Amino acid sequence: MSGQRNVPFLDLVTPHLQLEEELVAGFRECLRSAHFVGGAAVEQFEREFAAYCQTAFCVGVSSGTDAVRFALMAAGVEPGDAVITVPNTFIATTEAITQAGALPLFVEIDERTYNLDPQHLRRFVESECTLDSARKLIHKKSNRRVTAVVPVHLYGQTADMDPILELAEECGLRVIEDSCQAHGAGYHSGRQRKWRKAGSMGQAGAFSFYPGKNLGACGEGGAVTTNDERIAARVRMLRDHGQSRKYYHDLEGYNGRLDTIQATILLAKLKHVEGWNLKRRAAAEYYARLLRDAELTLPQAPGWVQPVYHLYVVRAPRRDALQAELAAAGVGTGIHYPIPLHLQKAYAHLGHKAGDFPASERVAQEILSLPMYPQLTPADQSYVAARLTEGVAATLEPAALDAATAAPASRR
Repeated sequence: MSGQRNVPFLDLVTPHLQLEEELVAGFRECLRSAHFVGGAAVEQFEREFAAYCQTAFCVGVSSGTDAVRFALMAAGVEPGDAVITVPNTFIATTEAITQAGALPLFVEIDERTYNLDPQHLRRFVESECTLDSARKLIHKKSNRRVTAVVPVHLYGQTADMDPILELAEECGLRVIEDSCQAHGAGYHSGRQRKWRKAGSMGQAGAFSFYPGKNLGACGEGGAVTTNDERIAARVRMLRDHGQSRKYYHDLEGYNGRLDTIQATILLAKLKHVEGWNLKRRAAAEYYARLLRDAELTLPQAPGWVQPVYHLYVVRAPRRDALQAELAAAGVGTGIHYPIPLHLQKAYAHLGHKAGDFPASERVAQEILSLPMYPQLTPADQSYVAARLTEGVAATLEPAALDAATAAPASRR
């Protein structure tokens, strides 16, 4: 193709080159001080990230998975409980639930936002659960006590939290926000008449600092945010072998600490994340203009959210063929996520089948993540949009549709 460009799905090189001296300076300080676990840098990052998220406390941990797991455990989820979440998320969400000893219960998403649908949540609670004599919510099929709900702020956009929190209060549920893709995302609470940050609304929030996140480390990392001092204290013990102080173990914990080198990197990047998020929003707005006439479903952002576009996800009817067309044109893309969790082999024992969550299943067949990062240029976006529009047209041509219909098994 004449004039072909190469537009990567993600650029992790440019921002690190731009911040290289600052990042190296933090690493050099760790070498000279020999502070590799804990210490002042971790504590400073925890203070600054708590302030950024508008919470009283932040506890650094080793990954986003640990953040969800420790938050659930610290909030009171116990072995034998059940926890509600969505099937349209990365498996780390449900891994954290099961590793806390609980059973994951799935509730359908809102097909417009891909997040937990509050109406489906209420229907699930009213039809699939009952209150026992102690006014505890019990899942009728498993006979387990339902103690928490984990709304996932997917792709950088918060779930509709007001009705979720209202129902949780009615039913005595803890709310743990999976904010691993939503650093700095905003939600306007009609109940409180103000904007809230992701990770500040439930009993706790969980963040991942995997390198490709809006705020990413140069390796693994995570954090729990909360306004509850007791939850923060318990997470600190859980991440450090259950120690209340050195060699005094109040409970059996884990090795789940945030290391000092990653904390110095995150401190350096935290100063830039708001600017990077603004660039992501500008890029999303430009994509929307470029693709307004394309045969695609574009991301929808209700007025009560301020997305940070960790991912820019469109829906296309012939997604796999379109992805191949874009790859041939030098455009990198991703699929987040191709198989809903209720249909994964890892959860076959839960007994779900195709058709149980039709919205999640539909979007899984159509979603395609386009290049999205702060350094993405308008020229690259124009190229992506042009190739995308051409690719959609090509994959919707009768010949292409006939070929696709003739061999459906090859794409399964």
